[in-house]
Amino acid sequence: MAYWIYTKNPIGVFVEKEAGNHFEYSLNDDQIPFGEEFPHKVWVRDGYRYADVKKTVARIVVDENEYGQPVIEKWYIKGHRQYQI
Repeated sequence: MAYWIYTKNPIGVFVEKEAGNHFEYSLNDDQIPFGEEFPHKVWVRDGYRYADVKKTVARIVVDENEYGQPVIEKWYIKGHRQYQI
């Protein structure tokens, strides 16, 4: 996944440590069953992924299993900046 240049209502940006890609993120305004656990949307090449972005780590929903539960990846991040809104 790579940084998507059309982020809707961005609130911050970070660099994923392993690949060095930059990602912007926004607040999650979708009504989804597990939405409270993932208050952000990380914008990627083909849209966005639900996420929980912290200071040095981001938990990213990459898929759903056969029971409708989120499949989560843990990304270590650096250069995390929140935009002044």
